[in-house]
Amino acid sequence: MRATGHLRAARAAVDVVALSAGRGCLETLLVRQGPGWAFPGRVVAAGEKLEEVALEVLAATTGAKPPYLEQLFTFESLPGDPREAVSIAYLALFPAPLPAPGDDGRELDARWARVDSLPRLSFGHDRLAEMAVARLRGKLSYSNIAYGLLPEEFTLGELQRLYEVVLGRTLDRRNFRRKVLLLGLLRPLRKHRRGAHRPARLYAFRRREPAFVDILSARSA
Repeated sequence: MRATGHLRAARAAVDVVALSAGRGCLETLLVRQGPGWAFPGRVVAAGEKLEEVALEVLAATTGAKPPYLEQLFTFESLPGDPREAVSIAYLALFPAPLPAPGDDGRELDARWARVDSLPRLSFGHDRLAEMAVARLRGKLSYSNIAYGLLPEEFTLGELQRLYEVVLGRTLDRRNFRRKVLLLGLLRPLRKHRRGAHRPARLYAFRRREPAFVDILSARSA
């Protein structure tokens, strides 16, 4: 079930699952809801555009706009939700450094939490978490969605590490790099990142907008 761009009939709410993998683990943004935690969201007023509500919710909790946002799923009802509304869930992706909750100047009871050790979520929001992670993992294999989780400039090692963090498995270094470079997704920069080892070339995505591409076929990593 997918909602339209405007609220037309039933009472509805937008809830946003924000994900990031920039600190070596997959994390999501939670806000305090009574005695527990949930994803940020609010009821939609008649005539409001759903995506604009999702962006407003993120602006209110992080002060930032995500580089990637998509409608995830529509739940006719969630257990224990006091809003008694249809929940339209969105998936948002953020790169590191993570925007701090309350960056717009407001003090919020919100935090980024590891997806693999979430507290008990209110209102059945555990279903939203499961669906968002599954969507992200699936799309990593057939799209360039990784751009939403990376800064403008990155190394091939950082790109591979991102995939490994989200997928929860190790990828073959040579195969992964060969496949990514052959696809022409990246633009090599005349810059290098210097560290303890040899300098690593920096890259950028040629396009930072959604596109279908076979990155992780059965033989590619």
